[in-house]
Amino acid sequence: MVTLENHIGKISVSENYLTEIVRHAVCDCFGVADVCNVNTFRSAVSSITKGKLFKRRGVVIRTDKEDGLVIDLHIKVTYGTNIAAAVNSITHKVTFTVEEAVGIDVHKVNVYVDDMNN
Repeated sequence: MVTLENHIGKISVSENYLTEIVRHAVCDCFGVADVCNVNTFRSAVSSITKGKLFKRRGVVIRTDKEDGLVIDLHIKVTYGTNIAAAVNSITHKVTFTVEEAVGIDVHKVNVYVDDMNN
């Protein structure tokens, strides 16, 4: 649960909601094939259960000292994609989407390219 307090009051946003917003924003970007799992155990379980467990795979959201969001993304890109351009696009789109939907500042988006789709 991410909580923001301002002059209007206290706003709480669930981590699942933030994760789904980020996943949809990332998957809509050009060159992104999928969002990957963060660790090997989750990757193995997710492949066996066809993604029914560990739905928050590939997206880690946390807050920093200034109450802004830090988002870590693990993605799979399609072959031939300009990775630098894709990462730049993902960073801007995720920042804009989260700030517009929730109103919480995104201080950093870390994009890790873990795999490439042929």
